[in-house]
Amino acid sequence: QVQLGESGGGLVQAGGSLRLSCAASGSIISINGMGWYRQAPGKTRELVAVITSGGSTNYADSVKGRFTISRDNAKNTVYLQMNSLKPEDTTVYFCNARVRSRARPEYDYWGQGTQVTVSS
Repeated sequence: QVQLGESGGGLVQAGGSLRLSCAASGSIISINGMGWYRQAPGKTRELVAVITSGGSTNYADSVKGRFTISRDNAKNTVYLQMNSLKPEDTTVYFCNARVRSRARPEYDYWGQGTQVTVSS
């Protein structure tokens, strides 16, 4: 089994910063892409940022220049540094990892979600 554990969400004023972390654990052989997504109530889940095992990144246009994704392959952990936060960034953020494990050749795992609230 593979689990993704998220941390770092919370309440911050507009213009402030938060750093999300997500650590993968379990019977992991390797991890390909890792990323962050967000989903507002009644809306579809949307990509925020993704990073490959080699460090290539991709961002949603709405967060470019404000958010930075990074990963520590030795710790199976992905981070999302969020700066210049806006009220419209308020929602639940989900971690994703494409994992090759002993149980499955390759599978997308999801974290439980962490709430980010930005007050105006």
